[in-house]
Amino acid sequence: MKYFVANFKIECEAELMQPARELLSAAACEAGFEAFEDTDSGLLGYVQRPLYNKEALDEAIADYMPEGATVTYDVEEVPDQDWNQGWEDEGFEPIGVGDHLIIYDAKHTDMNMFAGNDGVMRIFIEARNAFGTGTHQTTRMILRRFLNMDMAGIDVLDCGCGTGILGIAASKMGAKKVLGYDIDEWGSENAKHNAELNGVKNMNVLLGDASVLSGVQDKFDLVVANINRNILINDMSAFRSVMRGNGTKLILSGFYTTDVPMLQETAAANGLQLKDVVEEEEWACALFELSL
Repeated sequence: MKYFVANFKIECEAELMQPARELLSAAACEAGFEAFEDTDSGLLGYVQRPLYNKEALDEAIADYMPEGATVTYDVEEVPDQDWNQGWEDEGFEPIGVGDHLIIYDAKHTDMNMFAGNDGVMRIFIEARNAFGTGTHQTTRMILRRFLNMDMAGIDVLDCGCGTGILGIAASKMGAKKVLGYDIDEWGSENAKHNAELNGVKNMNVLLGDASVLSGVQDKFDLVVANINRNILINDMSAFRSVMRGNGTKLILSGFYTTDVPMLQETAAANGLQLKDVVEEEEWACALFELSL
C-alpha cells in the first residue's frame, strides 16, 4: 500500500494542544487522511498517495483550527510496505454487531471451532492493510443497516470495499450477486482473499476508483460506500449511473454528522432522496433512495 505521511507541527498554548490535535485530525480526515499518531509537537497523519490533495488539506486546516493555534507540516513518502503490520499481528477482539453477527480476526481464530449453525452469522476477516474490520463506527453502522434489510436476491455494489467485509456480509445475508472495487491493490486482493476465506463465491472485486463503473454493464439494487466525504461527493454521479431504478437504495458512511447537508445536496442533484441518518460518536451513516 502506498502512503504519504504528513508531520504536522502545532504551535499553541500547552492547554490548547490536545483540542488542536483533535481538530487537526478531523480536518485531515476531511481531506482524505485515515490514520494518525500523536507526537510531542503535533501529529503524524497517513494518507493514500492517490488521495493526497494539498489544496484540500490546507483549506480544511484553515476551516478547523482554532484561533491561537498555527499548523505547519511536511510530507514524505512512506516506504512501500505494510506499515500497519504491528496492528495486524496483534489482531482485534471479536466484534458483535447486533445479536446475530460477530466479526472475528481470522489470523487469531480457529474457524473450525464455529462449525454448525447456532443462528449467529460469523464473518472472518484477515486484514492485510485494508480498512474494514468492524472496529470503526462507520462499518458497524452499515452492518446494522444490513441486518434490518431484506437482502435476499438483490445485487449489491460495494464502493471502496477494503477488506470486503460489507460485500461478504451482504452475500451471507442473501444477496444474489456482489461487486466490489478498491483503488488500492492491497485492498482489492484482500477483499478477494476474505471472500474465499468466508466461502463467498458470488462476489467479484475490481481494482480502481469509481471510473471502473463506466465499464460495468450490470445494475444494482443496493449501492454502499464507506469513504471520506469528498470522494463520496465526487463519485455520486458514478454511483447513480449503476443504480437499477426507482427505489434503489444508496448507503453512505465515512463522514461526520456535520457533512450530511452537503451530501444531501449532491444526492438530490442526482435524483436521490435522503430517507434517514443514524449517528455514532459524531460519525454518520445516511440512507438515500432513488426517486425518479
